[in-house]
Amino acid sequence: MGDIYLMHVIGTAGHVDHGKSTLVSALTGINPDRLKEEQAREMTIDLGFAWLNLPGGELVGIVDVPGHQDFIENMLAGVGGIDAVLFVIAADEGIMPQTREHLAILDLLQIKDGVIALTKIDSIEDTEWLDMVEMDIRQAMRGTILANAPLVRVSARTGAGLDVLKQTLSERLAKQPERANLGRPRLPVDRAFSIHGFGAVVTGTLLDGEFHLGDEVVIFPSDGRGRIRGLQTHKNKVEKAIPGSRTAINIAGIDLSQVKRGDVISLPNSYQPTGRLDAYIRVLPGILAPIQHGSDIKFFIGASEQMARLRLLDSELLQPGQEGWVQLEFSHPVVAVKGDRFILRRPSPGETIGGGVVVEPHPKRRHKRFSREVLDNLQVLKEGSPEDILFKTSLSLGAGTARALFKQAGLILDVAQPALARLIAREQIIVLPDQNPSGKEREPVGDVSGDWLVLGRPDWDEWRRKLVGELNTYHLDHPLKKGMPKEAMKSRLKLSGLVFHALIQKASGDGLIIDEGITLKLPDFKIFLSVKQQEGVQRLMAKFAQEPYSPPLHKDCVAELGDDLVDSLVDSGQLIAVSPEVVFRAGDFGVMVDGVKQLLQEQPLLTLAQVRDRFCTSRRYAQALLEYLDQAGITVRDGDSHRLKSKTDLQPHNRKMGSSANG
Repeated sequence: MGDIYLMHVIGTAGHVDHGKSTLVSALTGINPDRLKEEQAREMTIDLGFAWLNLPGGELVGIVDVPGHQDFIENMLAGVGGIDAVLFVIAADEGIMPQTREHLAILDLLQIKDGVIALTKIDSIEDTEWLDMVEMDIRQAMRGTILANAPLVRVSARTGAGLDVLKQTLSERLAKQPERANLGRPRLPVDRAFSIHGFGAVVTGTLLDGEFHLGDEVVIFPSDGRGRIRGLQTHKNKVEKAIPGSRTAINIAGIDLSQVKRGDVISLPNSYQPTGRLDAYIRVLPGILAPIQHGSDIKFFIGASEQMARLRLLDSELLQPGQEGWVQLEFSHPVVAVKGDRFILRRPSPGETIGGGVVVEPHPKRRHKRFSREVLDNLQVLKEGSPEDILFKTSLSLGAGTARALFKQAGLILDVAQPALARLIAREQIIVLPDQNPSGKEREPVGDVSGDWLVLGRPDWDEWRRKLVGELNTYHLDHPLKKGMPKEAMKSRLKLSGLVFHALIQKASGDGLIIDEGITLKLPDFKIFLSVKQQEGVQRLMAKFAQEPYSPPLHKDCVAELGDDLVDSLVDSGQLIAVSPEVVFRAGDFGVMVDGVKQLLQEQPLLTLAQVRDRFCTSRRYAQALLEYLDQAGITVRDGDSHRLKSKTDLQPHNRKMGSSANG
C-alpha cells in the first residue's frame, strides 16, 4: 500500500479554449480529456482529473472543468471540493464571458485561494499587449476572492513559466490549513463507473473524515449499502483515505446502477438527507430578471444537481446584487451540512443567478415568511459565536446527545466542547442525568462526553412547566390517587423513553416532583379526606373490625365509599387487595401471614381447610389468601396443599411482606 500524504486539490477555471486542459497536460503529463469526443473536438465536455508533485514534495490533485457555456453545470460538479483555483486566461483573448461567470461561481463558493495563469504567451510578441491584458485582468478581479492572487505568464507549448507556476502553487498551498477531520467522512461522487472483475468504482474529493479498507458505507440519499473493497489516491493503493484527498473507492455489494454523480458516500448514521434547508443567498448583478418567491431553480451542492422550490423569507423578490434569507424545498433529498456553499441557476434560459451558504440543513418546518423571530434566529446561526450557534441549534434539535448537537451545529470538536462547557456553566444548556451499564447515575466531569443528553434551557423550562402542570391537573382531577402513572405522563408529554426517563430523573433530582417508581406526584401533594369521606371510612373499618378475617368484599367497599376512595385506601396501604374480590385491613393481613408461617413451621404442608379453620373464615377468603402468598413467593402449591418456600427463596419476600404486614 502507498504512503499517505497531506494533500490538496486544485481546480481549473476559465473560458472555453483558453488552454486549461493543455496547461494541465503540460504540468502533469496526463491528458485530463478522457472522453473520445473531447479529444476529437479538443474541448473539455466533462470533468477531467490529473495530479502532480509540487516542488515542496506535495502530491496535488487537479480537477479540470469545462469552460464552454453549454457545459457550465458539469463544471459546477467539480469545483465544490477544491482548496484553490488555477484560473486560466488566454493572452490572445483576455477576459471573456465564461471567465466572468467562472469567477462569479468561485466567489460565491468562497474558494479562498488561487493562482491566475496567463496562458498562450508564445502567441503574443508585443509585451505591451501582455501588460494591458494583465491590467484588464486585475481590474476584473477587483473585489473578488482572486483580487490579490499572483499572476504567472506561461506557455504550455514552449514550457515557459511552468516551473514558476508550480513554485507559486506550492507556496500558496503551503499556507492552506490542513483539512479538518470531523470523523464523519463524505465523498460527493463526481464519477461512477465499473471495472470488470472489481465492480462499481466511485471517485470524488473526500471531506470531513477518513475511509478505511473494509468500512461499511452508505450511498446517500438512496441508502444503498456496500463495503470498501479497495481505495486509491491518484492510482496509488492506500489503506486509508484522508480528508481533502482525491479518492477512488471500489465498493463491494452494489452495482453501478445504484450510484451516480451527485450521490454522497459516507459511513452509516453519519448524515441524514434533507428535503428542505434554510440558507442565506447572494444574487449576482447583471442577471436577466429578479428572483421571485416560489421560483423553481437548479441547486448545486458538492457534485449534486437538484431541482428546488425557492421560498423568499424576507422579501417578495430579490433584485440583481441583493442578498436575502431563503428556504429551499427539494424534489428529492440532498445531503447538506451547515456551512456548505452552493450555487443557484435558472433552468431556462440557463444562467447562474447566485449562491449562498447553508445555515440550517434540517429545519423542523416550513417557515412563516417575514417572521422576525425566524429571521433573528437564522441570523444568529449564520454569524453568531460558537456558543450562539450551539444554543440556537439546541433549540432546533431538542433533547439529544452532545455529539448530535455538535454535528447539527457543524462545529468541530475542539471548538464545540469548550463552547458547550461554557453554556452549561451559564445554565443555558442543561445536562440530563444518564445511566451507565451498572445502573448508577453518572455526573459529568470536565468536558461533556459526546453521549450526554443535553437540551436548551428554554426547552427544559417548557418541559418542566408541562410536567408540573400535568401533575397538578391530575391531582385536582384525582385527589384520592397517590400519583399519576408514569406511562400516562410519558404519553401526555409525547417523548421517547430515553429522553422521558432522563427528564424525570432531572426533575426528581431538582425536587420538582417525587418519583415513586410507578407513579409521579408533586412534593406538596397529600390525600385529604372530607369530613363525609372520613366518616364513611370509619364506618367501613368498623365492619372490618367486626369480622377481620371475613371482611366486606371489594364490591361492598365500593358500594360504601366509591371506587376512588377504595383505591386510595389500597394505594396508601390501609387495605391490602389479595384478589379482585377480597381485601383485608393491613394489620389483619399481617396477622394472617404470620399465622400461615407459624402453621408451616409446625408442619410441612398446609391445606386450605386448615387455613379456613385457623382464622374461622370461609373458603373464599382462605383461598384468596393462599393464592396471593403463592404469587408473592412465600408459599408454593404442592398438590392440594401448600408448603413454605426455602429460606433462600424466602429472604427477599420476607422483607417485602414484612413491611406490608407491619404497615
